[in-house]
Amino acid sequence: MTIQKRSKKVANRPEIFYKLVIHFAVILSMGGSAFGQVKLGYVNSQLILEKFKDATDAQKQLAEINKAWETEARNMQQELQTEQEALEAQRLVLTETKRQEKEAELQNLYLKFQQFQQEKWGQQGEAQKKQAELMKPVIDKVNEAIRKVGNEQKFDYIFDTVAGNILHISASQPDLTDAVLKVLNTP
Repeated sequence: MTIQKRSKKVANRPEIFYKLVIHFAVILSMGGSAFGQVKLGYVNSQLILEKFKDATDAQKQLAEINKAWETEARNMQQELQTEQEALEAQRLVLTETKRQEKEAELQNLYLKFQQFQQEKWGQQGEAQKKQAELMKPVIDKVNEAIRKVGNEQKFDYIFDTVAGNILHISASQPDLTDAVLKVLNTP
C-alpha cells in the first residue's frame, strides 16, 4: 500500500486521527526536558450538554417543535387511511372514471405525506436545520468555556472523551467537565 493511499485512509477516518493526536501528545509529554511538560486534560461533552441549562432548554424546544411536526404527520396519515378505507368501501359502486379520480387523489395525499416527512426529517430537513440553529450558540458557549478553563489553568490540550474516541484516561489526568460547567453556569 502506498503512502498516499495510507494518508487518504487516515484522513477519512477521524478515530485514527484522534488516536494519532493523542499518541503524539503523550509522546511530547513524556519527552521531559527536550520538549517541556505538556499539560493534558479532558471533558465529557455529553455530560456538559446534559447539565448545561442552555443546552437542555434548546433540546426541549427542539422536542416541542418535533412533537408538533409528528402530530401533523399523524393527522396526514390518518386522513390518508380514512380516504383509503372510503375508496375501498365505495370501489364497487364507483364508475371507472370516478374510481381513477379517487385513486389519483389518494396518490396525491400519499405524495404530500412523503414530501412532508422528507422536508421535516430528511437528510437536509428542517429538523436538522433547526437543531443546528438552536445548538450553535450552545456549542459556541461550551467551546468558549473550555478555552477559558484551558487558558486559566494553562492546559496545552483538552480532549473530549465523547467525540475523541479516547479509550483510556489516566487517573492523574484532570477531568475538567465540572470546571467547564461552573464557567457555563456562572451568570
